[in-house]
Amino acid sequence: MVLTGKTKLYGVIGNPVKHSLSPVFQNAGFSLLGIDAVYLPFEVPKEGFEETVRGLLLLENLKGFNITVPFKESIIQFADWVSEDVSQIGSANTLKKTPEGKVELHNTDWVGFIKALSELVDPKGKKVLVLGAGGTARAVVYALKKVQSEVYIWNRTPQKAQKLAETFGVNWTENLDRVGEFDVIVNTTSVGLKENDPPLFDYNKIEPHQVVYDVIYRETPLVRAARQRGAKADNGLKMLLYQGVESFKIWTGKEPPVDEMWKALREAFERSSQSR
Repeated sequence: MVLTGKTKLYGVIGNPVKHSLSPVFQNAGFSLLGIDAVYLPFEVPKEGFEETVRGLLLLENLKGFNITVPFKESIIQFADWVSEDVSQIGSANTLKKTPEGKVELHNTDWVGFIKALSELVDPKGKKVLVLGAGGTARAVVYALKKVQSEVYIWNRTPQKAQKLAETFGVNWTENLDRVGEFDVIVNTTSVGLKENDPPLFDYNKIEPHQVVYDVIYRETPLVRAARQRGAKADNGLKMLLYQGVESFKIWTGKEPPVDEMWKALREAFERSSQSR
């Protein structure tokens, strides 16, 4: 791609972010629609977060970026306007800079999650166990509430699970001895990023009737075990796609070429999996 003085600049900020596959499918979308734009990863130092973001926002060509761990909550201080979703969830993953230079913040994580999960099961009325109580869990619980699921939250620190449950008016649980009673299990923790992470619970307790969804976009031991047990299971790759598609719409006002973006993402994911 040839960059010009008018090329619009987008990206993703986080730490770490070098591994991100977002540039692959976002740049595919720009290219296919003939948009003069580029999407780049920006690994931002944790200790220099505020200074770095201020610098990025001064760039005239910068029109927006995604935000990932660990900056989804601290980015809110830069907002001139936040969406209702950001207000409810308490974190943002999409920043748009308006032509007037104002900063808008959105959360598309919840949309990406519910679209991806709905390809496996209709979550309405289902009894869902959410593992974790961090920023991603907040987006997941928000989404499940919107589709009228019966939500239970578990966290290794029970007080965090209880606090999150009270915030959203859902249930929480202290033990995972009876995971087979849930229709859906969603992992929002970082357990599974490393192959040798200790399991969250005894995966042999997963039942064939269950659906297991892991927001981590690789085949984690949880996803692998669920499939071996006969359950429907998937990783977070489709969630990554769909949240990015929503960001693309916010930035450009155009309907993105989802199928082609998915093809580019899937191929990049397969290549990265083979190189591990």
